[in-house]
Amino acid sequence: MSSLVRHAGSILWKRRPVHLTFFLTRKCNAHCPFCFYLKSPDNPHTGAPELSLDEIERISRSLGRLLWLAFSGGEVYLRKDLVEVSKLFYDRNRPAVMLFPSNGMLPDLIHDQTERIAAYCSSSVVVVKLSLDGVGTDHDTLRNTRGNFDKTMQTYARLQGLLEAYPNFELGFNTVLTAQNQDKVEELIDFVGGLDKRTTHTLSMVRGNLLDNGYKQVDPENYRSAAEILASRLRDRTSGIHRFKGARLKAAQDVLQRRFIHQTLIGQDRTLPCYAGKLNLVLTESGEVFPCEILPQSLGNVRDHDYDIMQVTRSEKAMEILRSISTSNPHCRTCTHECNYITNILFNPAMYPALITEYLRL
Repeated sequence: MSSLVRHAGSILWKRRPVHLTFFLTRKCNAHCPFCFYLKSPDNPHTGAPELSLDEIERISRSLGRLLWLAFSGGEVYLRKDLVEVSKLFYDRNRPAVMLFPSNGMLPDLIHDQTERIAAYCSSSVVVVKLSLDGVGTDHDTLRNTRGNFDKTMQTYARLQGLLEAYPNFELGFNTVLTAQNQDKVEELIDFVGGLDKRTTHTLSMVRGNLLDNGYKQVDPENYRSAAEILASRLRDRTSGIHRFKGARLKAAQDVLQRRFIHQTLIGQDRTLPCYAGKLNLVLTESGEVFPCEILPQSLGNVRDHDYDIMQVTRSEKAMEILRSISTSNPHCRTCTHECNYITNILFNPAMYPALITEYLRL
């Protein structure tokens, strides 16, 4: 909560990013056919080398304090210097929350690296979100990766031991809702609900321009039903709520954002302003900077701007792209990107009455 107060100026002035999504690597040991990053014609592999630790250090210097740092990929734990990268951002940018999504395929490595990060980054909330899209072989089939479910549950069991040792550590699951698992999502929610009650569970809509857009044929009613079950479990305290200070506020924002996403899915006009490119930025493993994960136009590459990410955002090319972000932009009009909803709700005073209402219901 104190970290949110520290960024209160951004409620009025959307001048610097408070939320950075950093795609650390394209390497992955799973084969998910619905991955918007690795299975999208909008994001082809350029062959450019990954940013080195020295390059990342220079980039971090151009950023101020961050509220939220979300690593992504690829599988983030396949980045061999993940611990060093995390420490670097922690020392320089002091993110309140550091998010590590994972397919859970490397139990020992994930446990050991997470423990090192949680121990060092003691003033940040270190969140590991394990991907879980089905129970048992349903998960393996959907992700086209044999043995994934068992490995993920092994990783979950190993990481549970860190909850007692590190108060700043949070463990949960995230489910990507697709056409293929929408009829079994309630079964999956029940499965997660039967685990340790400290375990959080979030829901993401499949997104992006995929090689097979059939995965996106989700019935909005299935999304609404799953979102309502998750909200009711939060209200009844029968499932995990975020453990950090201000967790109740974040949970209220989760409930509210899922309501907005459902409205988008049923075709209602989107009215919520988006702060992509202002409060949110996306950095790829090769140094490209995007306003968000959905818009396909790069603002520029940090390697061409002396590793100054703010210099990238101030270029004429970037300004033109940022001006195009509006409810009339076809990419924006159908956007269900959860990460952007964090800032779009928390930094928009017009949302505060609805946010307070949900907060009081939890």
